[in-house]
Amino acid sequence: MVYKVLIVEDQDIPREFFEMLIKSSTAFEHLLSIANASAALSVCQRNKVDLILMDVMTELGHSGLDAAEKIKQSFPDIKIIIVTSMPEYSWIARARRIGVDSFWYKDGYKDSILDVMERTMSGEHIYPDKTPLIRIGNATNHEFTERELDILKELTTGDTNAEIAERLSISVATVKTHILHLMEKTGFKTRTELVSEARGLGIVIKNKWEDQKV
Repeated sequence: MVYKVLIVEDQDIPREFFEMLIKSSTAFEHLLSIANASAALSVCQRNKVDLILMDVMTELGHSGLDAAEKIKQSFPDIKIIIVTSMPEYSWIARARRIGVDSFWYKDGYKDSILDVMERTMSGEHIYPDKTPLIRIGNATNHEFTERELDILKELTTGDTNAEIAERLSISVATVKTHILHLMEKTGFKTRTELVSEARGLGIVIKNKWEDQKV
């Protein structure tokens, strides 16, 4: 059986790389490549799709995770592999929660994407143990607790400590304590420096859909 693959990727180099690998394989057929995740569901509605390689951050800011969730609700048998180079800490957990079959980092991941595709179509769920190790100031992203990462993500909104506390259902004092720990670990002198670096490295990425998700 030859599996038809939809590529959802807005960057030329990885898209062309995926297309080349698929064309070199006898197990897969390249159906279509699109740059905007919001169009993926309609492609699935009009075509027989067996597997989707889905980037998270796509054209016009549309989320591949949002698209994957909708596709899985309508077409649970379509296999989806999230492909990303961003080390955002919450994406692996959300991908598992919405039923994404596998998750692959574009840079430096131990398994080749073709191998992950083959194993996914065989029924395996291939996920990394953790996000890529990224240095930020005097620390790495793996040194932060999950709650510290939650706070760091909320800091990227520019909201006040009180607004962050209300959104996360914790006290303002707790927010301040977590910020202090982040500053101590990284060595940054201001929260502006901390937030700018974290956002630039992709350690935390706040998307508009997140406050609506449970």
